[in-house]
Amino acid sequence: MEFMKQLDTMPRVGMSIEPGRIPGVWRLEGQPRDDERGFFVETFRQSLVAPDLGRPYEFAQMNHSRSKARTLRGFRSEPWDKLIYVPRGTALIVAVDSRPDSPTFRQHQSYVIGDAPGTRDHILISRGVSNAFYCFTETDYLNSVSDEYAPSGRRGFTWNDSSLAIDWPDMSPILSEADRNLPSFEDFLTRA
Repeated sequence: MEFMKQLDTMPRVGMSIEPGRIPGVWRLEGQPRDDERGFFVETFRQSLVAPDLGRPYEFAQMNHSRSKARTLRGFRSEPWDKLIYVPRGTALIVAVDSRPDSPTFRQHQSYVIGDAPGTRDHILISRGVSNAFYCFTETDYLNSVSDEYAPSGRRGFTWNDSSLAIDWPDMSPILSEADRNLPSFEDFLTRA
């Protein structure tokens, strides 16, 4: 019982949520605590996320990818919410508002997350907003989604579409065959 009392007096580690410039994109900022053992950081709290998202965030599937340095994946637009975390490595996460009825349509926002110079934050992207990521180092990318994968719901567009004016750190990244063959942003919009 004495041990439990000690646990109750330990300071709690919190987090905050910061809305992005694009409605439907948030940064969940953890407050890491470091000591001689390493670090601890809170990475998700439903009571913090649900009011901003407008509904509880539901976890239906979790995905883990490992990518070599200089790999770029995306852009993908899906009918599910995504909670993104980089536990190892450093990645540039780019969200594009691909919803024609949105006030920030065609705009993008970038985040560097993971190991320094990144942050131990999560990026929450609501359904319909597109995202891609570039790996500065070998990177583990965790992607928790609100619905199970269905190929029919997954769409995308090319990472380097000039109409979006994204300043990528590498103009010749490692790409999959699928990512090399994605349509332009305009073609993506007409195929909706």
